[in-house]
Amino acid sequence: MENYEIRQGEILITTDQTQLDIDVIHHFLSTKAYWSLGIPREILTRSIANSLSFGLFVSGVQVGFARVVSDYATVAYLGDVFIVEEYRRQGLAQPLMDAVMGHPALQNLRRWILLTSTAGWLYEQYGFVKLPQPEIYMERFDPQIYDRLG
Repeated sequence: MENYEIRQGEILITTDQTQLDIDVIHHFLSTKAYWSLGIPREILTRSIANSLSFGLFVSGVQVGFARVVSDYATVAYLGDVFIVEEYRRQGLAQPLMDAVMGHPALQNLRRWILLTSTAGWLYEQYGFVKLPQPEIYMERFDPQIYDRLG
C-alpha cells in the first residue's frame, strides 16, 4: 500500500513505517497506556508491521500514534491512539483522527471497532457510539499475557 501523508504547517501525519520512532511508541504504550502496559517491544514491532500505522510528528518529533487493523473491505479496528502528555491539549488528536478516518483504503467500511475508557468525546465526533447491543459482543481477553511473555 502506498504511504499516505498529510502536512499542516509543522504537523506531519504519515503511514510510512520507516519514519516511526519505535522508541517513543514503545515507551508510551508500555509505560503510560492502560491498555498495553508492559507490551514487549518485539510484539509492538510485529503489531505495527501488520497494521496500518499513523505517526503524528510536530517539527520532526513523533508525538502521536494510531494503528488500524483491517481487511480494507468490511471492518477496521482502531487502537493504540495516543498523543504524548507534553503535546496534549494542543488540538493534535483531531488531525490524527482526521487522517485515520480519511485514509483512502479505509472508506466505506461497514464496521469500525474501538475500545476506550478515556476519550469517548473525541471518537463520537467521528461517528463512534457505545454498543447498542453489548449482549451480542464477546471477547477473549488475557490481561496478563505480557507478564508471561516478558
